Amino acid sequence: MPKVGMPKIRKPQLVNATMAVIGKVGLHGASIALISREAGVSTGIINHYFGGKQGLLEETMRVILRQHSDTVKSALKVLPADAHQQRINAIIDANFIGFQTKSKVTKTWLAFWSYSMHDSQLKRLQRVNEKRLISHLRLELKALLPLERANIVAAGIAALIDGIWLRGALNPTGIDANAARIIINDYLKLQLKNSQN
Repeated sequence: MPKVGMPKIRKPQLVNATMAVIGKVGLHGASIALISREAGVSTGIINHYFGGKQGLLEETMRVILRQHSDTVKSALKVLPADAHQQRINAIIDANFIGFQTKSKVTKTWLAFWSYSMHDSQLKRLQRVNEKRLISHLRLELKALLPLERANIVAAGIAALIDGIWLRGALNPTGIDANAARIIINDYLKLQLKNSQN
């Protein structure tokens, strides 16, 4: 029987080990044996806390999504409710700074992204993330654009975020946050200007 309080230590330890192993060998090569070795625990601990590899993979994705959501919420919390363009920029920045840009996290995101096409639970988690991003953007854009345009521009910004993030994740030099901001803000300015004409 694990000691009281150990889940708070073991679960993050196993999630971090999962990301490290995925970074080294990819999702398909990330076996329970390699993950438990990386974490310095027995393979039985993974089954005990997560019910097996699938449960651990899902929890790893949830941790990444929670961390991302917390980054967005923290960035928005400090901005006035009517500072819509600043809030859009904060949402954009949250996708290209901190935890989301760590090598092990980008590799894990990328692996999950491709794997979610074949796994219903991971696909559901990916859809939640996508809907959350578009919802945040749409909320701010509705104050600047008519609703129909706000929906289109929100989808456009989300596509730019995904595309730039994907290219950066595949690039050996990583994600260029400044270039991302410039590209997306250029698109946003153009859309806002067009709506005034």
